[in-house]
Order: sequence, then C-alpha cells, then structure tokens
Amino acid sequence: MPSALWISIPVHCRCSWSTNLGSVRRHSCRLREQPFWVCGNRVGDSGRYPLVVSTWPFVEAVRAAWTAVDHGLSAVDAVVEGCSACEELRCDGTVGPGGSPDENGETTIDALVMDGVMMEVGAVAAMKYVKDGIKAAKLVMQHTQHTLLVGEPASAFAISMGLPGPTNLSSPESINKWTKWKEDLCQPNFRKNVLSVDSCGPYHPKDTANSCAQANPVGTIESSPARVGLHSHDTIAMAVIDKMGFIAVGTSTNGAAFKIPGRVGDGPIAGSSAYADNDVGACGATGDGDVMMRFLPCYQVVESMRRGMEPKLAAEDAILRIAQKYPDFVGALFAVNKEGEHAGACHGWTFQYSVRSMEMEEVEVFTVRPSTVSMST
Repeated sequence: MPSALWISIPVHCRCSWSTNLGSVRRHSCRLREQPFWVCGNRVGDSGRYPLVVSTWPFVEAVRAAWTAVDHGLSAVDAVVEGCSACEELRCDGTVGPGGSPDENGETTIDALVMDGVMMEVGAVAAMKYVKDGIKAAKLVMQHTQHTLLVGEPASAFAISMGLPGPTNLSSPESINKWTKWKEDLCQPNFRKNVLSVDSCGPYHPKDTANSCAQANPVGTIESSPARVGLHSHDTIAMAVIDKMGFIAVGTSTNGAAFKIPGRVGDGPIAGSSAYADNDVGACGATGDGDVMMRFLPCYQVVESMRRGMEPKLAAEDAILRIAQKYPDFVGALFAVNKEGEHAGACHGWTFQYSVRSMEMEEVEVFTVRPSTVSMST
C-alpha cells in the first residue's frame, strides 16, 4: 500500500501595492498542508478527485468544468470554465445574456465564485452590458478587496479589467417574452401592497397600517409559486473538487423573469446560492432566491456537514427549515462533502443535478423528487 505524506504547497500567491508615493510591491504566499500518496518516488493525488457537481442537467457545462479540472486546472478555474459554458449556451434561458427580462425589458447578470481554501469570494449583481458574469466575479475576487460589485459600476469594472463590453444583453427571445408580458397587463409580477394607474404602473403604496393585524397567526408565509418555474427563475450552481482536493463553487444567472429593476437575488450571495469550505465540502442551490437568501441554506448545509451530518440529511434539513416557514416555496440544492459523497433535496418541484467523477465515463444526472433525496457515494 502506498503511504501518506503531508507536504506544504502554495495555495494562493497574491500581490498588492500601497497607494503611497513610492509604492512597493508586496508578494505573499500562504501555505497549506495537503495529503499526497507516495508510490515509490512518485507523488500524486489520492485518486478520489476530481469531481464536478452542478444544478440541473447542464451536461455541457459539467463537461467543460471536467475537461478543465481533469487537465490540471484549479477548482476555481474549472468552476469558471463550467459556468462560462452555461452562459454561452444560455442554459434554459436563465443563465447568461438574452433571457429573463426585468420590468423594463432589460437582462442583467448575477454571478459568484468562491474559493473554499482561502474563503475568498468575488461576485457581481444586477450587472448590465457585460455577458461574462462568472469571469467578472472572478475578477472581483482577484483584483479587489471587495466581495460584491453591483449595477453599472460592476459593468464598468469588468470592462476596465478586459472583459468585452458594453454589450446589449437582450435577445429577440427576451424582447418577445417581455412584449407578451406587457400585453398580459404585466402579470405576474413581484409587486405587493401597491396601487397603480393601470396594471403596469406607476405603482404607489397601499395603506398597510393594519398589516400586522392581518398577519398569518400560525407563522407561515404565503408565497406566489406561479412566478417561479424551471424556465423563469433558475441558476447554475456548480462545485468542483480539483486533483489536489481543493474545493470551489460558482453560480451564474440572469435572475427572475420580470423582476423589479435593481433586484438582486441569491445568486451572488455567498452562503445562499453556493458555499464552500475546504475542510468540509460544498453546496449549490437554485429556486426562489428571494425566499432562499433569507435562510442561507448552503451555509447551513456546509455547517451541518461540519457537525457530522451526511450530505443527504444536511440537504434535507436545510430545505425543511425553509418549507416550515414558506410551505409554497420552490427550491432545491445539492450537497457534497470533501469525501465526494453527494446528495440533493428539493421542495415544490422535481430537481435534477449533474455529476462527473473519476468513476464515471460520462456525466450522470440524478433526479430528486419533492420530499425525497437522491444520494450517491
């Protein structure tokens, strides 16, 4: 049997510059101990990795991530490759440009990338004019000390860092979708407790002085599932474990169709749409982000696994906590631990997630039905 050897390797090398006159470049590398298997004089990985997991049957995106990580790219870079493929393919019309118009008919992008080793995050939200959401998120992580940039300033940052733009993110399909919605008197929409001159606004607040007296006494909240569906409100969330055993996650979405301009969903929120900790594992989520971000389900999943829960139970528990308060909510997530065990859970719809591992010759799609979990080890 080969023996295990712990060695220190550089995980991240970052350069920074002071803003004072006569600036000095400071270069620092952090080291992290990582187990390798020694076979004679050869040092290699343990053979359990790489692994790619993604929401939905976004098979081409998983293939792109797998090709990248299998050829030695880092988990972060593989996540970017996978999510970028989905953006280019406009997966289900809910990822990348050309889909999910807001009330004004515009398409905007939300995206996130998280490094589970350094716990660094880069994200963009409500970004116009730049189609490469996940690449913009990576630039935020690499070249700023911030976590999230929003709106047109996020677009300006991404373009200044070399991404193509400005670009019109609308498409004939998204414009037709928006035109039909206007013809249907702007229904459904995300407004509540408002009055308007006509169904499409302008909107003004209704008297809500008695709203507390009308609250649901049993502590559950009604939601509007008709607004949320597979092709109107979706995200690619992806987790990758690379050959070194390092974990990263990423997300990309053009958000909820007919959202109020300026709305930010859970896609760029670390802990909600995705979360990774190299000591534990990762999670990715999809669904009604306005509800799910109130619970940070992916953070909860990872912390539950840290306390010893297997992915199956951690995923179910996170979904159950949301459903107890919002019984009509629609959402799903996958969980994967650092051993490569994965599972999914969902509520309000049938969920599928995609996996490629060392044991698989091709991407496999797992189906999870409401109140059930699909699990593989």
